[in-house]
Amino acid sequence: MKTLARLQTGRISSWVVLAVAALVLGALFAMLPKGSGDSVPPSAAPDDADSSQVEELLQKFPDADQSLALVIIANSDEQEFSADQMKYVEGVTARLAEEAIAPQAVRPQLNKEKSAALIAVPVEGASQTESDAIVDQAQALRDLADEGKPSGVDAYLSGPVGFQADTVNAFAGADVRLLVVTASVVALLLILTYRSPVLWLVPLLVVATGDGLARFVVSAIAEEFDIPVDASIMGILSVLVFGAGTNYALLLIARYREGLLTHDDKREAMRQAVTGAGPAILASGSTVILSLLMLLFASLSGNRALGLACAIGSGIALAMSLLVLPAAVVVCGRGLFWPFIPRPDADRVAKPSIWGRVGQRVRKRPAVVAAATVAVLGVLTLGLLGAGIGLSQTDQLIGDPESVQGERVAADAFGSDYGTSLTVLAPADQADAAVSAAEDVEGVEKATVTGSAEGWSRLMVDLEAEAQSDAAFQAIRDLRETFADDADLKETLVGGQDALALDEADADADDRFLIIPLIVLVVFFVLVVLLRSLLAPVLLILTVLATFFASLGAGNFLFQNVLGFPAFDTRVVLYSFLFLVALGVDYNIFLTTRAREERDRHGTRDGMQEALSVTGGVITSAGIVLAAVFVVLGVLPVVALAQIGTIVCIGVLLDTLIVRTLLVPALAFLLGERFWWPAKRVSEERRTASSVAAS
Repeated sequence: MKTLARLQTGRISSWVVLAVAALVLGALFAMLPKGSGDSVPPSAAPDDADSSQVEELLQKFPDADQSLALVIIANSDEQEFSADQMKYVEGVTARLAEEAIAPQAVRPQLNKEKSAALIAVPVEGASQTESDAIVDQAQALRDLADEGKPSGVDAYLSGPVGFQADTVNAFAGADVRLLVVTASVVALLLILTYRSPVLWLVPLLVVATGDGLARFVVSAIAEEFDIPVDASIMGILSVLVFGAGTNYALLLIARYREGLLTHDDKREAMRQAVTGAGPAILASGSTVILSLLMLLFASLSGNRALGLACAIGSGIALAMSLLVLPAAVVVCGRGLFWPFIPRPDADRVAKPSIWGRVGQRVRKRPAVVAAATVAVLGVLTLGLLGAGIGLSQTDQLIGDPESVQGERVAADAFGSDYGTSLTVLAPADQADAAVSAAEDVEGVEKATVTGSAEGWSRLMVDLEAEAQSDAAFQAIRDLRETFADDADLKETLVGGQDALALDEADADADDRFLIIPLIVLVVFFVLVVLLRSLLAPVLLILTVLATFFASLGAGNFLFQNVLGFPAFDTRVVLYSFLFLVALGVDYNIFLTTRAREERDRHGTRDGMQEALSVTGGVITSAGIVLAAVFVVLGVLPVVALAQIGTIVCIGVLLDTLIVRTLLVPALAFLLGERFWWPAKRVSEERRTASSVAAS
């Protein structure tokens, strides 16, 4: 680290570093392909799941490219259709039939009250990557449904075509909005933090360049290896790069400013900043990267894609912060801090910071403070009572798109007659047996053979339960168990949208049970290496875990009781844990590495108090920046991302303002030198030598 610091701060070498960085970055920006990042998040269960195998086998059927549009027409007053309204329904049916693959199959289905009509329209399917085609197809169908529509009647486009189109429209330009809002939030908070009209530009430019490079690198790798990187992953990537990169910049510049108050030479001040803050930044970034790489062990391709993309982004943010930012800041000189330019002043009397005073109060009653903090976290954790995991398709988008409205209207109008359908593939010579076995399963209304190809028969199995409900999922499990128990039907596969949702939820649960312990082990290993202690890492991980459960509980209370979300999305628990533990431990790393450094001069208790005093301001600023940046995920129209952003925001604020400020110092004050067990106590001679060296 010392060699790197000398290279970055030399009178000539600092400019060389910037020139080389500019050339390398320019070449990469010119050579790498420019990915759009606008693709819609795909639905993909593990390859060995029934639903995935069904999707693959269906490609062999003649109508493999077929999709389905559902047009729902309903009387606004929920009364029986009038003669004019029925004429309109018949006209819509005729127009839609002309656009269908099988015109003879397009027939209106009326509910019992004859106040609503459901028209199923088989159409040519469009790939999820063909965004414009999806939107154009849906708009054409909507125009046909709206043509000649009389007053008192509402028409909705739903089904796979409607949901796909609304999802594409929701994501259109979302990554650009997210980038603009994220950069604006970071710029505003940097201005407020530095109180300078100039200084904020340098870290923002460096971090923004890192974000742009990360997006290009990830897009290139995704294109080369066919990795499913979509708009939501690119959004999380930008938030992570801006959040982590800004945190590293704040820590480095704070240490640099600290050095400028004691050194006439700005280059010496930066050398001390890099050698002092560099190991903590490197450890923090390594923790994030290694934690993200644990997602490569996940069974869901989306989880693996997120882990790879964000690990690359975190690595680039770390590199930009440690390699480029020091040289960029040092060549600008002290004037970068204008109007509050730090200069050495022998007569300056150091005033205790607000965080130093907080440390003094915590030190007086550490047991009371620790107990009170744990109690607060425990109360927040109680918010998890009644929490659920798993959202239906209609609950996954923010807002109320037409496809969701139509689904809701159809469910209300048709009641139990509006269930869900599964696609079952059975060996062709066992089709009749499969139909009979399926109809004997509780929750199955009927089963019908709808085609055959390549030795497989396709069955359409109608369920009595609503789509993606617990009853529907139980019926799918019962179907699979029934087929598995029959020697002749054990190769039968149950697929379809509800089966896909169930397989994704089960795979996500498996990923949580595997990945979460791996992340804990990674964080523990990094902390042991960094702090050269066993007890301190255990305590720090326990505090971060307590923060995670408290923020999850607070988030659940907010979502269910205030915002009306029925449950967490399946991805929320794993992603929130990942970001809260990997990023939340950063602040403990920043604090405890400084405390260990001060321990050599002052001992554990005085060292922790000094560390809290000098790092409190910058860590608080970094936490507020990171919390605000993750909230920006709500710009993307996905409930899962809004939930993740909110939970991470709550957790970061808890970690920054309560855990790092109160609980961790209280534990250090209580334990004294035992906090660093099994490290040896610092002798008086070593303290004296360290104090002399520091002075």
